[in-house]
Amino acid sequence: MNHLYQRDFLRLLDFSDIELENIITLSAKLKKIKKNNQEIRLLKNKNIALIFEKESTRTRCSFEIAAFDQGAHVTYLGPGSTHLGVKESIEDTARVLSRLYDGIEYRGHNHKVIEILAKYSSVPVWNGLTEKFHPTQIIADLLTMKEIFPQKQFFEIKCAYVGDSHNNIANTLLEAASILGIDLRLVSPKKYWPEKNILNICQEKAKTHKSKIICTENIKEGVKNVDFIYTDVWVSMGEPENIWKERIELLKNYQVNQSMIDLTDNPCIKVLHCLPALHDQKNTIVASMLKKYYLEDGVEITDSIFQKNKDIIFEQAENRLHTIKAILISSLMQDIDF
Repeated sequence: MNHLYQRDFLRLLDFSDIELENIITLSAKLKKIKKNNQEIRLLKNKNIALIFEKESTRTRCSFEIAAFDQGAHVTYLGPGSTHLGVKESIEDTARVLSRLYDGIEYRGHNHKVIEILAKYSSVPVWNGLTEKFHPTQIIADLLTMKEIFPQKQFFEIKCAYVGDSHNNIANTLLEAASILGIDLRLVSPKKYWPEKNILNICQEKAKTHKSKIICTENIKEGVKNVDFIYTDVWVSMGEPENIWKERIELLKNYQVNQSMIDLTDNPCIKVLHCLPALHDQKNTIVASMLKKYYLEDGVEITDSIFQKNKDIIFEQAENRLHTIKAILISSLMQDIDF
C-alpha cells in the first residue's frame, strides 16, 4: 500500500521519517533503473502542469525529464502565463487545472500561494520552490548523502550549513534534520539565522527523533568533525545592490574555503552546493563582485574548493531528476511494484 498516493508535497514536515526514507529508497532504485536503460513507464497518459512564476533551470529540466521518462505529458506555464491572483484567483486556477491535469507543480515566491493551490486542488500539488521551502532539492541532497556514506544512518550524519541560514534551503534542511535525526549546525551571523517560528517547530520536532540542531556564529565550533559542509549563494538577481553590500560584508567570513575545510578536522569532508554557484570569474556577476567587495577566488565558495568537490556537487544536481521522479510516482501511483 502506497501511503503517499494523492498526497501533496509542500514541505518535509508533512511527512514521517519512514515516508521520507521510502522516497529516498525509491529514488535510488529509479536512478539505477535509468542508468541500466530499464525505465518502466508507470505514468503513461498522466498530465502534469508545471507552473513557474519564478524561472529555473534544474527544477524545470528535472520535472520535465522525470515526467517524459515515465510517459507523462507536461504543460509548462512560465512567468506571466497563469495570471495567478490577477486575472483569476488562485482558488479558481486550482479548480480548473485539477479538471485538466493529474498533478500540479508550482515554483514561485510566496509560500501561501502553493498552500492555497493545494487546498483547492483535487490533485497532488508539488513544491518546486517557494521563498520558505525547497523540498525537492533537499530530498536530492539526502540521496546524495546516502550515496556518499551508504553505511551511515541519517542520525549518524553531521552537516554544517554555512552562510545565509535565513533561506529556503536552510529551512528545509532544518525540517529534514528534525525528522531524520541528522546533526545539523547552521553556521551564520545571527542576523541570518532562520525565523524563530520555523526554528522552534523544528527544535521541538527534533526532540522526538533525537536530532541535534544548533545555530552558531562560531565557525570553528560549527564545522568541527562534520561529514558535510553545505552552502548556497548569498545574493539573488533583482535585489537592490545595497542589500548585496550589507549581506556580503556580514557573510564574507563564512566563505567555504580551505581555511574552513581545515577547521573540520575531517580529511574525508565533503562539500555540497545546490547551484548555481558563484565560484569563478566565468560570469560577469562574479567578476564584478570579487573586485567590488575584495573577495578572493569566489563568493560563497572558492573555486578551488568547488573544483575539488565538483563531482559530488554535479551528482547532487543530477539527483534532482531521480528524486523528483520518485515524488511524482509516489503521488500518482496507488501501488508501486518494482
